[in-house]
Parts: sequence; structure tokens; C-alpha cells
Amino acid sequence: MLPIPAAEVGAVIGYEYEQKRRPAILEDSWFFQEDIPVLRTRFTLRLPGNWELKSYWSNHAALDPQSQGQGQWLWQLENLPGIESAPLMPPWPAIAGWLSVHYYPGQNAQGTAGSWQQIAAWYSQISAGRRQSTPEIQQKVRQLAASATTRLDKIQALTTFVQHDVRYVAIKIGIGGFQPHSAQEIFSNSYGDCKDKVTLLSTMLHEVGIESYYVLINTNRGVIRPEAPSLSFDHAILAIRLPKDIPDNNLYASTEHPVLGRILFFDPTDSNTGLGYLPSALQANYGLLVTDQGGELVQLPLLPPALNRLSRVGKLALSQDGTLSGNVQEIRGGQQATLRRAQLLAMPVADRKRLFEDILASSLGGFSLVDYQVEGLENYGGDLILRYRFVAESYAKPAGNLLLVRPRVLGRKSDDLLEGKQRMYPVEFERTSLESDLYDITLPTGYQIDELPQTVNASYPFGEYHSQIKVEGNVLHYQRDYKISQIEVPTDHLADLKAFFEKIAEDESNTAVLKRTR
Repeated sequence: MLPIPAAEVGAVIGYEYEQKRRPAILEDSWFFQEDIPVLRTRFTLRLPGNWELKSYWSNHAALDPQSQGQGQWLWQLENLPGIESAPLMPPWPAIAGWLSVHYYPGQNAQGTAGSWQQIAAWYSQISAGRRQSTPEIQQKVRQLAASATTRLDKIQALTTFVQHDVRYVAIKIGIGGFQPHSAQEIFSNSYGDCKDKVTLLSTMLHEVGIESYYVLINTNRGVIRPEAPSLSFDHAILAIRLPKDIPDNNLYASTEHPVLGRILFFDPTDSNTGLGYLPSALQANYGLLVTDQGGELVQLPLLPPALNRLSRVGKLALSQDGTLSGNVQEIRGGQQATLRRAQLLAMPVADRKRLFEDILASSLGGFSLVDYQVEGLENYGGDLILRYRFVAESYAKPAGNLLLVRPRVLGRKSDDLLEGKQRMYPVEFERTSLESDLYDITLPTGYQIDELPQTVNASYPFGEYHSQIKVEGNVLHYQRDYKISQIEVPTDHLADLKAFFEKIAEDESNTAVLKRTR
């Protein structure tokens, strides 16, 4: 923090500081782009005479440094634009310009110099010996696996234990920001950070004959790129090597490795994402797979839309005065379940009613929540089911002898994020998804359908939207399906995305017209 006395408008303020430290790795990163424009920025590196360097640029054209003599190098940039914030833009570190510089003595590259394989070898070295088991750990594994009938059941028991019974506590001092504690220490304390939880789980899995490997990753998708080796990781997960006798059932976050065979990616830190799934930020992201022989950069799978499912069904009735009432059931799977489950678990039980009221308030002007229920709250790998009953007065709007009814009762899929100023960056959805709504509205006595909205169909490479409405007897049926199949929409497709949202918005605001017959 820099208190600047007597600062005046138009004044130029300069400051300088010096930091001395012993780096854990022979690498530096220069983040030169900010949310405000930068007039001029410099990065100077001074090395011993026989040292060499390699540089990797991200989100900026590569530039050679200027030699200042005696092992000193200078990079200088001018007139850099600021990064303007926009809804659903990629993470800031994934679009801002930065430079990664590796340096090492002569031709004897040490530590992280030059390649992903060498970074992995360095991490393998500092984590060596950390996964030694103890009699106490072995006893706990036997206890957890005692009732398991298959190897998959054993894996499930161990992953659940580390997710939920080992608390997350991060203490990062010096090399501790990279090097995990020993399995014995983690187990005895019952806490650790992400790499510690990975270490303990890997140790326990080894006791039941399952091998596993560290995977270093950045939770901001797009920061890690194959062409720019760097230790810019902020998280660690586990790659579990699956024996051939374990079926593929529900193990969606797995991939085939050319040497290791089937490996399953698992995050023991995320207590709400069950075995077989991955948190959204890790999907389609690059991670550094660390093995005893070194390692390599691998891309984690992107789970298909059907695994992030939201199915909402409403059985409703409309009265002559425009009041809408009835029951709604939501079935959520994958990350749709994970995020809502995390919200509910973080709330005191007495406050959970507010979440259901927020669901209704996002679509209804006035309502009363009559009842609500939650099912599958702690079934972390399964569906989350929400049931609620409500009454919404004046839902249908009278117009003479007509009654105007919006068939789309709940849920909003449209977005105005592309309105206004032209975007500079792609749109990045949090996840793929498949969402459906089905509302059956029983019409009031003395009314019949006078006019129905048209069917809407919109299909693009990134997503689809389909809706239809019909009447059978005295019941109005409205159904729609919304699918996002790509997580990133590049800038040259933003016009299509805007048209997509406009069609959805039109459908969401459409009304059916009821006419009084007597």
C-alpha cells in the first residue's frame, strides 16, 4: 500500500521497490497487461555470464529482448490497451498478455527450464517420498474397504473419505506452495490443501493396488497452453489409473492414455463433485500429468451436455381470476446438481426456504411458496431433486373478455450480454448443459384457447433451442429444450449467439390468449 501525500489531478507518481528472495524454481512471469491502459512497462533480467534463457509469450506477439550487455536483458512494451470487463468473458489471466521466462546455467538445463517434461520432472523430484504409507493409514484403508465388494467400490470409499473427512487448509510458505506434506502428516492432522489431499488419496489408493499420479492445473481455463511451458498452476488433482476389470459405468471424467491406459481425473478438494465427474473449470482444461519418468501436458475431457442436466416439470392450474398454482419438480444432474447442492449445504436448514423463493422470484412478480422438499442432498454422485408448491396471484393478465397467459412459467435462458458495445473477447459458458421445461397448465372453466404462440427452433454449432405448445382438452402443454454443447463461442460467431438469445427471449415472453366462452 502506497499512501501518496498531496496527490493532485494531473500529477505523475513514480515508485520503486526491491525484493530479494531465493526462487523455488528458475522461472519468472511478467504480467504486463491490466484492466487500465499501460503507457510503458519494462521487464529486466540480469543473469550470470554463462546462463541462458528461454521465453514464452501468451496473448501477445513474441518479442526478442534487447541485450544490455553483461548478461542483462530488457523487454519493453508501450501503449497496451486495458482489458474491458464483459459478461461471460474468459478468465482474465487467460486473455491478458504475459511472459514466462526460464533461465538456467549453460547447456545444463535444471529445474523447469524449457519444457513441460522438465517441469514435471522437477515436481516429481520435490514430491518424491511424500506418499509413504504408515500402519495407521493402512489400518484406515482396511476399515474403509472392508465392506467394498469390487475395486471400484474401494476407490469410491477412499475418495469419499478424503473429500469429506480431510479438511481443506492451505499453508503456503516458501517451497510449501509447491511441495506437498507427507501422507503421514496429512492423515494425522486430518487437514491439508489440494496437493496434500491428492497425496493422501494417492497413498491410500496404492494400498488397494490402484496407482495414481499428480495432475497440476490452473482453475482458470486457458491460462495453461501447450506452446508456453510455465509453472502457472494454482491447483492439484489426481489421475487414477483404472484397472481393466473396472467398468466404464458413470466414470465420465476418464480418458485413454497411450501408455498408462485408462485414467480417471478426480478432484478430492471439491467435496460436492462425485467420482466420475469433474468441476466445470477443470473440463477441457490442460493439466500437467506428473509421473516417475517425468510427465506431459494432457487435456482433460469436456463432459457432454446430457451429464449437466436440468429437467423441470410443472403440474399447474389457472383460475378465472388469473391465479396460477401447482407443483414443480426439478431433477438436476452433474454440475447442475453440484452447484445447487453446494448452495443448499452452505445454508442453515432454516434458511433454505429463501433459495426456493429466489427461484420463483426470478420469473414471477408475486407469489407465495406453500411447501418445498429436497431429495438427494448428500448423494454427491447422484441427482438432486427439488420439489416445491406455490401460488401466484394475477399471473394471467385480463384484457376485456381475454386472459393473457405466459406458457413459460419458470426459468430464463435468454441473455442480453451482447447488447450495447461491441465485445472484444469470446463468450465462455461455465459448462455444457441440457435443460428442459415441461409445464401442463389446466385452463379455467369458461375459457378456451383463442391464440397460441408459434413453435421456435434455433440450431447453431454452440447450442440449440426448441419449444412447442399445444392444447389437449382443457390442458395447455408447453415444452422446451435448451442445449449448450460448446463452452466457448469465438468472436466471429457472436452475431449468431446474439440471434440465438433473441429467439429465446421472444419465446420466453410470448403469451397464449384465452377467450371467455361464457
